[in-house]
Amino acid sequence: MSSLKDICSALPLDPLPPNRGRDPKLPHAPIRTPNLTAEEERLALKNALRYFPPSHHATLAPEFAQELRQYGHIYMYRFCPTLRMRAYPIDQYPCCTRQAASIMLMIMNNLDPAVAQFPQELVTYGGNGQVFSNWAQFRLVMHYLSEMTEEQTLVMYSGHPMGLFPSLPSSPRAIITNGMVIPNYSSRNQYEKMFALGVSMYGQMTAGSYCYIGPQGIVHGTLLTVLNAGRRYLGSDDLKGRVFVTSGLGGMSGAQAKAAVIAGCIGVIAEVDETPLRKRHEQGWLMEVTSSMEHCIKRIREAKSYKTPLSMGYHGNIVDLCLRRHVEAINKLSDAGMFFWDYGNAFLLEAQRAEKVGGGATEFRYPSYVQHIMGDIFSLGFGPFRWVCTSGDPKDLALTDDIAATVLEGISANVSDRIRQQYNDNIRWIREAGKHKMVVGSQARILYSDQKGRICIALAINQAIADGRVSAPVVISRDHHDVSGTDSPFRETSNVYDGSAFCADMAVQNFVGDAFRGATWVALHNGGGVGWGEVMNGGFGLLLDGSEEAAKRARLMLNWDVSNGVRVQRGEQHDRFQPHLLFTMCSNGSNLCAAGGSSLLVWKLKREQAVASRAGPCPAGLGPHEEGPLIY
Repeated sequence: MSSLKDICSALPLDPLPPNRGRDPKLPHAPIRTPNLTAEEERLALKNALRYFPPSHHATLAPEFAQELRQYGHIYMYRFCPTLRMRAYPIDQYPCCTRQAASIMLMIMNNLDPAVAQFPQELVTYGGNGQVFSNWAQFRLVMHYLSEMTEEQTLVMYSGHPMGLFPSLPSSPRAIITNGMVIPNYSSRNQYEKMFALGVSMYGQMTAGSYCYIGPQGIVHGTLLTVLNAGRRYLGSDDLKGRVFVTSGLGGMSGAQAKAAVIAGCIGVIAEVDETPLRKRHEQGWLMEVTSSMEHCIKRIREAKSYKTPLSMGYHGNIVDLCLRRHVEAINKLSDAGMFFWDYGNAFLLEAQRAEKVGGGATEFRYPSYVQHIMGDIFSLGFGPFRWVCTSGDPKDLALTDDIAATVLEGISANVSDRIRQQYNDNIRWIREAGKHKMVVGSQARILYSDQKGRICIALAINQAIADGRVSAPVVISRDHHDVSGTDSPFRETSNVYDGSAFCADMAVQNFVGDAFRGATWVALHNGGGVGWGEVMNGGFGLLLDGSEEAAKRARLMLNWDVSNGVRVQRGEQHDRFQPHLLFTMCSNGSNLCAAGGSSLLVWKLKREQAVASRAGPCPAGLGPHEEGPLIY
């Protein structure tokens, strides 16, 4: 059995580890079909062998060639560590800086078999969300991180570590890009070829940015979606006896079962693959499992009669045969009074390509969940903030839950009626989160919050680390699916109608802005959620270690990370959100300008309003910002 020290000691070459091949006890990624030419196969092999000295090529070349022919990709199974992949406490990682250790912890959590969808293929979720392209890259990255100082930055090109380069202590310790290809060559077929060649990689969202926290990462957003769907379509947030029918129990979609129960409704989730269905049931995320439609309907009727929450996993396809039949079934159910929305997997886009859903480029018969539900929440600045307690101690997580709840309760006393409901929903969530036992992998928590909430929570947690109440540093992060992290015309920006839904400036500016405002690491991805070539998105990680420097970074970076999206993505499109936009921007000392024809419109706000908006429940000296520039 290898150790953390062993896997941080670069590639094991003398001797080579035995080739154990695939573990039959683990689920494995589907076989890929890149359709390489003979010349391209030789190039893929050459690219794989670049990590090894020529003396080992005779041994490794036939082995890698066999993997390429058999699986459609070179994963280098020989170099998969025997050490159990999981988020070990941060103090156990060999390192020169805790910032690097925090990245190692997050990487290993993404590859934990309890967390990852296909751990031996380095796929965290989504069927193809890679952490790295192969195991040589994993070992080299862990080695670089173990030797890194606070005057170096690791540069990552689609899984490939370019090396450590000199940088400032205030710079990110890692800069990650995944799938950055010339736009004209961003087709799915070209992705298959580039991935097989080992030159590019699909990182989904939080897989390739090392920020995944298991199915919990989306459960709060799914809960908010279900609750607000009830409010919109049924006129009530009391969902007892209501039925929520959906599909998927994988890494992200697995959250649907837990969210349905927390919302109080009856969740029926179809899943074609028995492995994730059984996995979610064993982890306690799914109450019951059946492959009988008759039994499923019987249990739905019983739960409706008693109005008891239920999550039922149905082993089967949500619809047989094909996508076109799926659409026909939805149309019939919709005509009968059932409400339908696209929950983020580009179903409507693919249905349009199958010639079953008409409309313009981003306009369909049915809404996406962003258009009808989550878009308004994002427009108010609320999104999936998250943190990971690097001690691995559940007591630290419970304490940070309480800290976050206390902070939000303080803020909610001074907010407008428009956003009070959001605060109330989120306070309810964080107060009840522990009892729902959602931790899979690292001791992490997801919590929707706005700019002020995120900053105040981060500062309060940082202070608790400084005081010794929280025993080790905490990593703060978020899903890329957030207020300003993603440009995606068929999901996150589907409610932007000025023609800019296909522009990616917001996500790229977010990545750059987070980098020089204090993030510990940043990532920018092509693809994620709805597919390669359909979206640009980014994320970050920031280590809170109890220092004043960490507090400064949190203030600056979280300010930009939220304001960028509230301002650019929402302010231009939704007049009803302008008051909250003004509140958000002025509370952090920003000048707010909006393009208006050939002129520049400067929003004016009385000074006393701006000063009042800065006041809040953050501890003394920990407010979102000091006095900043204002325009009257």
